[in-house]
Amino acid sequence: MTDTDGEEAGREARRETAAREELEAARERIQEVDDLLIRTIGERFELALRIGGAKTVLGLPVMDPAREAEVIRRLAGRARELGVDEEMTRDVFWRIIGQARAVQEDRLPDWPPAPPPE
Repeated sequence: MTDTDGEEAGREARRETAAREELEAARERIQEVDDLLIRTIGERFELALRIGGAKTVLGLPVMDPAREAEVIRRLAGRARELGVDEEMTRDVFWRIIGQARAVQEDRLPDWPPAPPPE
């Protein structure tokens, strides 16, 4: 084994170590982002319940296709601005909106929530 071979092996070992560290750091950050996404989705559903409750009081239907389409167009445009796949964004948010609608329909009899006991 020549000095050149030893130097090359050392460089390769350092590259592999750096790659393993990068992999672990990226995986940890993905977990943080996933947690943020989950909390944000939960917050969005809570807001959807508030909207649904207000619609009930106002006598408005839960489903508003024109509003839903407007939201999807806005989100797709924002995805485009941020360099995120528009079609994926549409798919994800149509699913979220559909689920939020289902949550509104299933949970609205309890709206507005009773104040907590004193």
